[in-house]
Amino acid sequence: MKKELLIKAKAMASSKKVLMFSRIAAVALVSLVTILSYTGTAFAADLDSVATPIVDLLTRLLTPILAIVSAGGAIFCVFLGVKYATAEEPQEKEKRKQALKTAIIGYLLIFILVVALKLSIGPLTDWMYDSIGETNSTSTVSSGN
Repeated sequence: MKKELLIKAKAMASSKKVLMFSRIAAVALVSLVTILSYTGTAFAADLDSVATPIVDLLTRLLTPILAIVSAGGAIFCVFLGVKYATAEEPQEKEKRKQALKTAIIGYLLIFILVVALKLSIGPLTDWMYDSIGETNSTSTVSSGN
């Protein structure tokens, strides 16, 4: 039993996916601890001066980013579809089919995440100001787009 666990642990340690996941998890944990540990009152006072330009920038950029992602993803998927249709050998056809599937999944995920960010700016801004006890000065800007 102990040898089996050691063999599995060595196999996991040599896997690139597991190493990447552990690095991402470590960075996320350190970031979370840093954010949670910063609870000074100066943070609440400076929050409006820091958050307003960021919210305004995101609000202005999300629509063009959504258009670029849509156009770029559609063009790339059409290009991969043409490559798939022109493939002659079965191995090449299967490889291009997998590339097309991966591109479509990636395109949909990016599109969904950009739309989710666009829809969540207003509620997140309201929540931020409610948590520090201020009125929301950017709600007209963020909910307008």
